[in-house]
Amino acid sequence: MCGIIGVTGDPEALGVLLEGLHRLEYRGYDSAGIALVVPGEQIWRRRRAGGTKSLPELMAAVGDAPAGVTCGIGHNRWATHGGPTERNAHPHTDASGKLALIHNGIIDNYRELAATLPQGGAELTSDTDSEVLAHLVAMRMATKGLGLADAVRDALREVHGKFSIGVVHVDEPDLIVGARRGSPLICGRNATTAFLASDIPAIHGQAEDFYVIDDERVVELRPGIVRITTLEGDEVVPERREVTWDLASAEKGGYPDFMLKEIHEQPDAVRDTLLGRIENGVVALDEGQLTDDDLRRIDKIFVVACGTSYNAGMVGRLAIEHWAKLPVEIEIASEFRYRDPVLSPTSLVVAISQSGESLDTMEAVTFAKRQNAPVLTVCNVVDSSMARDSDAVMYTHAGPEICVASTKTHVAQIAALNVLALQLAQVRGTLYPEEAARLVRELQLVPDRIAIAINAPSHIQATAEKYRDIRDVFFIGRGVGYAMAHEGALKLKELSYVRAEAYAAGELKHGPIALIEEGTLVVAIATRSRLLDKIVSNIQEVKARGASILSIATDLDGKGAIDPRIADLSDDVFVVPDAGHELFNPMVDVVPLQLFAYYLAKARGNDVDKPRNLAKTVTVE
Repeated sequence: MCGIIGVTGDPEALGVLLEGLHRLEYRGYDSAGIALVVPGEQIWRRRRAGGTKSLPELMAAVGDAPAGVTCGIGHNRWATHGGPTERNAHPHTDASGKLALIHNGIIDNYRELAATLPQGGAELTSDTDSEVLAHLVAMRMATKGLGLADAVRDALREVHGKFSIGVVHVDEPDLIVGARRGSPLICGRNATTAFLASDIPAIHGQAEDFYVIDDERVVELRPGIVRITTLEGDEVVPERREVTWDLASAEKGGYPDFMLKEIHEQPDAVRDTLLGRIENGVVALDEGQLTDDDLRRIDKIFVVACGTSYNAGMVGRLAIEHWAKLPVEIEIASEFRYRDPVLSPTSLVVAISQSGESLDTMEAVTFAKRQNAPVLTVCNVVDSSMARDSDAVMYTHAGPEICVASTKTHVAQIAALNVLALQLAQVRGTLYPEEAARLVRELQLVPDRIAIAINAPSHIQATAEKYRDIRDVFFIGRGVGYAMAHEGALKLKELSYVRAEAYAAGELKHGPIALIEEGTLVVAIATRSRLLDKIVSNIQEVKARGASILSIATDLDGKGAIDPRIADLSDDVFVVPDAGHELFNPMVDVVPLQLFAYYLAKARGNDVDKPRNLAKTVTVE
């Protein structure tokens, strides 16, 4: 995943580009670069590859930028082809230095395309696939006499892979050409200026009208003008998109970092996800074309997702099986299509992705559609690729999430999946109406319970300081607690770079208990559920072998009282309110796990918003 920004028509183009890159840092930070179009001269370019310091280093290096330039492009890179070095940083230029290109995605056949370049006099100066495309476009301009837009269209007909690009040339100094296949790209305009970006926050407050660029489309941007065509050059009328959140939603709002801000936004994220989906004790899906009759025909469900979304899907599987009595398989999206799953028109594929652009999950959706299986996408981004390609969509309405490690979108996904499970139960008649109504009422109280978990006085930060030098952590749970063990371990790995593993607690005696020794930290998800007695027994097993125990336990009386067995066995306890039903527990239980990972990372001096080697959306496979 990389960040793309472009502007034409603004005499302060450099400032617009730098601000856009700042807002897009979460999309990539291995390197950063800017190219300005200086009429009659070569492209003016500066690039820096300082990891998380790339953008500050770039900002310090643009003091000699030409004044008054109105057109340019910028890029934050997350390295795929070629290491995170300055020579591999974007923008890339052609041999003449008159063309510059930025790219998000992967060009699968770049080697074959590169083999043709010496015939045109081009010499590669980087290890990237992206530079190849810059030379291809330039060669078509030189050898075929094409303008920039036609050259881009012509070159892309030979390109295999996923991409979103932005291209400029000094011979057409007010033009930016963008194109998309599989990677997110949007554009915008006001009366005098046009913008290109990989995400709305980059141009929010600058553009008045926003447009999503569809796959196999080329956009030509000139001051105040947006023109979109097919690869064949046929003009298409873009659909204006409404942006309902303000720029403050993408800023820190007084918190020290985005992660803590977004943890505190979780009650509203769940509340907004439930909004409009519950009326008079009845839940309903919203977007899409799956009717109640369609849902009744479903005889099996496949949940596909990656990372944090996969952990949310583990909860969704349990909820659907418990309430709707449907068999559910959950799959890592990157493995789904390669094992040749047996799908049919009565198989529902539920695809979960924060961005709706994660390539592995998008490919799973494409595979399911080819097998004639209906697809329902759960995602946070309106008009994302997955949303447009699916038969139905449940938007989580969590608002923009800037921190790379997902928090509020995770709990919103769980809320949406609970709604889906209850909707399936309703239409299939597997819950009595009174029972369904009671569950819906409890679900509506979950946001308040999340707020209690976030705001209750606790010793989480002090406990994190206590374990700041820990090397190995085991997370254990049963039922939905096992799903949260996975999420807790993932957050700790992502943020603090500590080795953390999650196990179904009953599996300890089948091997992992051999690793338990004096000083090992075991985090036990021990909130109230029908499996509580069993998890208590598992805690006793690791405690007897010298482990330190950190438990997540339910407040039994609203005043902090917990199960006395957990109190006796634990070295530390994080207390959370009762969620009302054990299938709602994860939305509450995950809060102290997030905060523990957050404070441990801070204690170790790590950047919580931009963990090393990670990116917000994985757009390469």
